[in-house]
Amino acid sequence: MTEAAGTAGRSEETAALRAAQAALAAEHAAVYGYGVLGGRLEGRRRTDATAAHDAHRARRDTLVRTVRDLGGTPVAADAAYALPFAVPDPSAAMRLAAVVEDRVAGVYSDLVRAARGPLRQDAAGALREAAVRAARWRGSGVAFPGLAEKASADPADATAEAGATGAPH
Repeated sequence: MTEAAGTAGRSEETAALRAAQAALAAEHAAVYGYGVLGGRLEGRRRTDATAAHDAHRARRDTLVRTVRDLGGTPVAADAAYALPFAVPDPSAAMRLAAVVEDRVAGVYSDLVRAARGPLRQDAAGALREAAVRAARWRGSGVAFPGLAEKASADPADATAEAGATGAPH
């Protein structure tokens, strides 16, 4: 292997590690977000929130192992996260769930771009799952899940960052 090829390989590994760390941070925040919103839902919607919470916990645990396998130290969860808006009722809880899923889809789209092989396949699956959950919470889908919130987000609107950037509360 040439020196240039070795440098390129390390650069790709570093990009994958950074993207995996961002996905892990988003999963920590999603677990927190579902903990908040789940208590404001009942019936089928509460069941959906519980299933999403469990899915995010499983993805988080997988990403902890992935980050370690890539040579990194997994980013820790914050004690609390700032929510983009108050969540006093079921309607706000469903909006928050859609925002959280959109943000998670965004970080997984970054991981798909940075990763190769099985990690890329796993990231694509996680992106798809987040996009489907977001569409269910919102009642409609977006043309390019994982990219739409980046293209349409107003920098002054903290909603695009909801529950995934690790903004401590």
